[in-house]
Amino acid sequence: MPARERTYRTEAIVLRRKDFGEADRVLTLFTPDRGKIRVVGKGIRKPRSRKAGHLELFTCSKLLLAKGRDLDVVTQAETVEAHRPLREDLLRGAYAAYAVELLDKFTPDEQENQELYELLRAALLWLGDAPDLALTARYYELHLLSLAGYQPELRQCVIGGEKIVAEDQFFSASEGGAVCAKCGELRPEVVPISMPALKHLRYFQATPYATAIVLKVRPAIHSEIERVLLRYITHILERQLKSVEFLRLIRKGN
Repeated sequence: MPARERTYRTEAIVLRRKDFGEADRVLTLFTPDRGKIRVVGKGIRKPRSRKAGHLELFTCSKLLLAKGRDLDVVTQAETVEAHRPLREDLLRGAYAAYAVELLDKFTPDEQENQELYELLRAALLWLGDAPDLALTARYYELHLLSLAGYQPELRQCVIGGEKIVAEDQFFSASEGGAVCAKCGELRPEVVPISMPALKHLRYFQATPYATAIVLKVRPAIHSEIERVLLRYITHILERQLKSVEFLRLIRKGN
């Protein structure tokens, strides 16, 4: 193999870390050009490691990697964004852990998706200073679902195709969207969704983050939107995310 092919550069966000051997760590990274990859950071658990600070959880860094037999090896690392607020504030960190796990579960290994990378990178910045963390999480969920190919249908009934009118409706996780009052009446798998909650979801779906974040959302609407989206996400993934319960515990203590 020519020397120029033995190494490569990429930007990456650290999704997960796992201790390996006496001083190494296996890192799960999300990159704009290679998707999700697993690499090894040799010696980064040693007290004098120069790379350790650039490979913290949530950190965005520029990396030089060497091709390995099993896992590629991080040889150089330079921090682009440290995201310190996510490690210094427990609640912000819990939301960041949820954002990272959600992306992790929706992305296969080594499948490039630059738009998802840019969304995650932006979301970690948002979570560092967002005044309403729940709103930021809902906005992120909706846009991740869209980029992953699971955008919920919020303007037409997913059963009959009718336009959703301004009244309380239903939501079907299995069908992937809003269900009109008529179609939803006799379907036990649907859940009610109020028109204000549906309007907020539509607004988040169609509005830039800088505009959406100034919206004031009542606690009851927040809770309703969260329940609907979590039900939908759990149906798609066929599992409950580990970070959800952790986030609930942290929120109770705040």
